[in-house]
Amino acid sequence: MVSVGGMSLLDRSIEACIGAARTIVVGPPRATAHPVHHVSEWPPHAGPLVALAAGVRWVRAPFVVVLAADLPFVRSETVAELLRQAAGPALEGAVMLETQGRDNPLFAAYRTAALRRGIALTLAEHRLLAGLPIRVLTRCLALRHVPDVAGVSFDCDTWEAVALARARLKSKAG
Repeated sequence: MVSVGGMSLLDRSIEACIGAARTIVVGPPRATAHPVHHVSEWPPHAGPLVALAAGVRWVRAPFVVVLAADLPFVRSETVAELLRQAAGPALEGAVMLETQGRDNPLFAAYRTAALRRGIALTLAEHRLLAGLPIRVLTRCLALRHVPDVAGVSFDCDTWEAVALARARLKSKAG
């Protein structure tokens, strides 16, 4: 619930998906600026793969956008581009490449059926999802890697990053 630029980081991710038929937030219920469907992963805090599996159960659409709640510069245009790229022939998703060149599976659009299949295969192979890195799942998917040309992949995983994001947003507003 960290606020950056007058809006929580969670709400920034929700805003970027404002056209979605359903917005699912995995984790404890929190107040949001837009209606969402809250679900909980089990066991709690077992990692992003467990959270993804909990959320994708509620998806009815052919594609699912996965956004971490620490992306202060995510925009609806970026989400639309990920969805466009994910719909390519023979692809199962599109993943944002961070400015350092590493893919971010929590900033992506996936074919829902591919995620469900991959989760089932991962579960069959490892017997549980808790504690497994999400890349155990994504490495078995046919993904397009989308370069971050606008700097939107910056994430706030430290207080220093939060301060930097706040300063960048303040300078854009002023």
